Amino acid sequence: MKNFLVKTIVNAGALAAAVWLLDKITLTGDSTAKKAGTLIVVALIFGVVNFLVKPILKVLTFPLFVLTLGLITLVVNALMLLLTSWVCGKLDLSFHVEGFWTAVLGGLIISVVSWALHLVLPDED
Repeated sequence: MKNFLVKTIVNAGALAAAVWLLDKITLTGDSTAKKAGTLIVVALIFGVVNFLVKPILKVLTFPLFVLTLGLITLVVNALMLLLTSWVCGKLDLSFHVEGFWTAVLGGLIISVVSWALHLVLPDED
């Protein structure tokens, strides 16, 4: 349970960094507390999307992983971010990613920030 909580906090921090750095990834809310709550819910949705959809997509695109020497990972991460944005829109959450290239850059930012935060935060069960 502690591992799940740490991963959710890391996802929320990485998503916050992407929102802060990119103008076309938006998170709106009345107050900071509401934004933080929305960010936690978005991080949970992002975690579920990565847990359920990403492995299937990786298996289906395996030849492209080999052909591009793994660079297709940027596209897969962007698609996961766009899917998260779409789900958030369906759930009336105020998180939106505008455009594919913004999602590619956002996915790259989220990956780097998540990696850095996983180095700092404990990863135990």
